Amino acid sequence: MDTVDCIVIGAGVIGLAVARALALRGREVLVLEAASRFGTGISSRSSEVIHAGLYYPQNSLKARHCAAGRDRLYEYCAKAGVEHRRCGKLIVATSAEQVAELRSIQETASGNGVELQWLSVAQVGALEPELHCQAALFSPLTGIIDSHEYMLALLGEAEQQGATVAYGSRVARLWPESRGLLLAVNQDVQPSLRARSVVNCAGLHAAEVARNVETLAPHHAPHVYLARGHYFSLSGRAPFKHLIYPIPIPGGLGVHLTLDIAGRARFGPDVEWVDQIDYSVCMTRAASFYQAVRQFWPALPDGQLVPAYAGIRPNLSGPGAKAVDFVVQGPEVHAVTGLVNVFGIDSPGLTASLPLADHIADAVQR
Repeated sequence: MDTVDCIVIGAGVIGLAVARALALRGREVLVLEAASRFGTGISSRSSEVIHAGLYYPQNSLKARHCAAGRDRLYEYCAKAGVEHRRCGKLIVATSAEQVAELRSIQETASGNGVELQWLSVAQVGALEPELHCQAALFSPLTGIIDSHEYMLALLGEAEQQGATVAYGSRVARLWPESRGLLLAVNQDVQPSLRARSVVNCAGLHAAEVARNVETLAPHHAPHVYLARGHYFSLSGRAPFKHLIYPIPIPGGLGVHLTLDIAGRARFGPDVEWVDQIDYSVCMTRAASFYQAVRQFWPALPDGQLVPAYAGIRPNLSGPGAKAVDFVVQGPEVHAVTGLVNVFGIDSPGLTASLPLADHIADAVQR
């Protein structure tokens, strides 16, 4: 049986960031990824936005790590040559009733140390002539990133420090023992690996992995609500230089306009609660997208929206419930020596990845 110091389950952006953080601390790291390449799940199906940290409850893991992660991510991208752009975003109130909600967002952001500029209709018009709103907040710290390049940089740095990745390796079962954990992979019914520490960063499958840990109490593997978000791309060129966000909706930030590094525009995500992982995008959803986008861009021409892709968020709260914070669950919670479970990493997981990875690595060290 092979023995490894640290095993990280999952090669998404969080798993790769954790592997890097542990390897930089001198730990021997093996990443087990069920897919044939890294970042095929949540990490490759996002808006690729570097968030400023506007919406999250003060002192939550999301608020703390998003603000710190934003600054570290810009610095990391500059040093590693990862394509990114600090383009800024506008959060818009499209009706008089939404202006109060905009004020609330500004107060929450201020509590998190993020200052936003209040813009009048005239000021918005000077920045974005095609944008319709009653008022807006400007976030100069928001940006965009090439998430694939970022994950590639994390992987490269982890491997330089001695970490390795085994693709096509689905963790089927885990057995705690006094020296750590035993793991069975793929079709094995008996353990084939022993690890001193295991970090469960399996994303959409993290709760399933936790349920496959012998002796772990069932209530430590939370129920995950799958929120599918569809994206549509714009077939023409968008007349916007900034990201455009509406007032957030339950389960997400609303159908917003983002730009990729090449300047192409896409809209999304919406929120559809589903029972299984399915990344299909149906053209019939286009009607609701036209309606949502025309709230802030009335001049959107017919026939311009094209189905792009869908992503699924592993929410720990269901429809109508208050959003739940990231969960980093170590032995002090579940009493399984050497195991750290990571649950509910939705937005702003990409932005928060570097300090969140350090937080998780600290939990491993403890």
